[in-house]
Amino acid sequence: MKLETLDSKPVIIIGGGLAGCEAAWQLLKRGLDVLLYEMKPGLYSPAHKSPLLAELVCSNSLRSNITRNAVGLLKEEMRILDSIIIESADATAVPAGKALAVDRTFLSQYIEQKLNECKGLKINRKEITAIPGDSPVIIASGPLTSESLAKSISKTTGCEHLHFYDAISPIIDRDSIDHTLVFRASRYDNGDGDYLNCPLTKSEYERFCKALTEGKEVPLRNFEELKYFEGCLPIEVMAKRGKNTLAFGPMKPVGLINPKTGEQPYAAVQLRQENREGTLFNMVGFQTKLTWPEQKRILRMIPGLKEAEFARYGSIHRNTFINSPALLKNTLQIRSNDNIFFAGQITGVEGYVESAAMGLIAGINMYRYLKEKDLAAVPPKTTAIGALLHYISDTGIKTFQPMNVNFGLFPPLSKKVPKKEKGEYFAARALSDLKRWEEEIEL
Repeated sequence: MKLETLDSKPVIIIGGGLAGCEAAWQLLKRGLDVLLYEMKPGLYSPAHKSPLLAELVCSNSLRSNITRNAVGLLKEEMRILDSIIIESADATAVPAGKALAVDRTFLSQYIEQKLNECKGLKINRKEITAIPGDSPVIIASGPLTSESLAKSISKTTGCEHLHFYDAISPIIDRDSIDHTLVFRASRYDNGDGDYLNCPLTKSEYERFCKALTEGKEVPLRNFEELKYFEGCLPIEVMAKRGKNTLAFGPMKPVGLINPKTGEQPYAAVQLRQENREGTLFNMVGFQTKLTWPEQKRILRMIPGLKEAEFARYGSIHRNTFINSPALLKNTLQIRSNDNIFFAGQITGVEGYVESAAMGLIAGINMYRYLKEKDLAAVPPKTTAIGALLHYISDTGIKTFQPMNVNFGLFPPLSKKVPKKEKGEYFAARALSDLKRWEEEIEL
C-alpha cells in the first residue's frame, strides 16, 4: 500500500503496556492519530491484575538512576527524547536509594491521563487476534502475547515465535514485618537507607536454602518447556546451583552493616518500598515458582518475616519474544513488510526501561516512515538506545536470547580508562553522541 494511503489511516498499536503507551505518545505529540488496542479488562494475562494501561507486574523498580550505570544512562537518554514513561516515573517515584522505583498505580494513572489529554487517540479495549494488513501497525503486545496473536505473528513473520519463563517476586505488608529484627540501610550508605534488611546467620541461611531446594513448585503444564532468563532466575533454582549461590546473589550481605550488632550478617534479604505510602515491600531478587503455601512457609523462615502477610505471592508465567536479528531492521520494522514495526519486550530486550525505549523508537520511526523522512539515521551504537537496537537487529547473532542493556553491548572506548571510571566515559560519549544525532535528525 502506498504511503500516502497509509498516512491517512490511524497508526494501530497492539498492546497498552509501557512500550505501546510510549509509542502512542511519540506519535500523538507529532500530530498523528492512534488506535490503541488493549485486551484488558476483558482478558487478562496470567500476570496482569489492573485494568489500567502501562501496568508494572514484576517489580516497581526501574533500576539504577545513575548515568554511569547502563540502565541509568538509558533512562537519561529517554528523558532527553521526551519519554512519557520516564516522565511519569520521575513524577511518581518512591524512595529507593540510587534506584528509580515508582508507585505502580500512580504511574499507570499518570500515563493514562497524559495520553487521554492528546487529540487523535482512540483506545479499543478488546483482544486483537490478527495483525491488520491494511494499516500501519506497531506490535507491542509484550512478553505475555496471547496465543491467537502469537500465531498471527508467526504467520506474518514466517518464523516460529520463541519463549522463555520469568518469575515475579512476592510483596509483603509492612505492618506484618518484625522491625525489631530487621534494619534499614542501603549498601555502603551511612545512616538511614532506603531498604529494610533481614539479616541471617550462617545456620539460618543454610536451613533456608535447604527448605528452598526441597520446596514444592508449581508444575508446568504438559505443553510448556522450561526456559529461564538468566538475569531473573527463581530463588529455588539458584539455591539448587550451590549452597553459596544466593549468598553471592540476591542475598549477598556486602556493604550492609547491621547497626544492632555492628557487623555484616552472613546473608541478607532486602525489602524495597513498593508504594508511595510505604505500606508494601517487595522482596528484592526473590522471584519464585514455589506454590503459595510453600512460599508462605519457607519465606517466613527469614528473620523478621515470621508473621509476614503477603499482598502478592510470586508466580511464573510465559514470556514470548521474536527472533529479532532474523526478522527486524534496526528501525524496528520487519524486513518483509515496512508497514509493521515491533516494540517492547517482544523484540528481545529485557526489562521495563529497555521495553519502553523500544516503544519510543518505534513511535519516532513510524512517524518518520509515514512522513517519508530518513529512517537510516537511528541513534548511534555508542548510545544505550543504539546499542540495544544493534543487538536485536544484528544478523551475526546465531543464538538470540533476551538482554538487558549493559556496557558490554557498546563499542569499546577509544582509550584505556580505569575500570571504576568506565561507566562515566561511556555515559559522556553516549550523551554527546545522542545530542549530536538529535540535532542532525531534527526530531
